[in-house]
Amino acid sequence: MATKKYLDLQESNDNDLKEMLTETENAYQKLTFDHAIRGLDNPLELRELRRDVARLKTEIRRREVVAMTPEQLAKRSKIRARRK
Repeated sequence: MATKKYLDLQESNDNDLKEMLTETENAYQKLTFDHAIRGLDNPLELRELRRDVARLKTEIRRREVVAMTPEQLAKRSKIRARRK
């Protein structure tokens, strides 16, 4: 079952996703720095932000793959086959 966050990401456009990614990455870096210096009240916030970054990157990459031409997809398949 899709989560609300995932559904919200699907409705966003590419520029919004990239902006959200930079904002989330900056917030994660700031939070990790604050955690290293003085600690956090709720360290699980780090995990949530890290997962949000992963969600954003996954959605951006999924859209890139969907937009690929058949030649690019064939090349990608060859590269993936070599890794196995």
